[in-house]
Amino acid sequence: MRFSHSMKENSLFRRLYARGKSAANSYLVIYCRKNGSTENRIGYTVSKKLGHAVVRNRVRRRLREIYRLHESEFLSGRDIVVVARSRTVGAPYAKLERAFLSLSEKLGLLAEKRDDPETPAD
Repeated sequence: MRFSHSMKENSLFRRLYARGKSAANSYLVIYCRKNGSTENRIGYTVSKKLGHAVVRNRVRRRLREIYRLHESEFLSGRDIVVVARSRTVGAPYAKLERAFLSLSEKLGLLAEKRDDPETPAD
């Protein structure tokens, strides 16, 4: 994670749950809030209800990889918490990636894309 740091403090998670914006689908819930810095802080929550440690760690690794691959598309200066739901465990990677990006777009976390990179903007 080049432009981001891991969020581990419980107080930051609680503040996001209380005052942050959220969006959800059947796979994930994402909470976000501006943090006043130039870097993103991202945290992942995977409940013990989803399975034993191996299963939870696999879910976390997949979510971290999705964020890492698309990190440059995210706006900076945000706190983000991704909460995995039970359907995440058996979900194919492509569906999980689509779910993550669609929620991020819904929350306004993604930067605007230009339609054609070959055409200069006027």
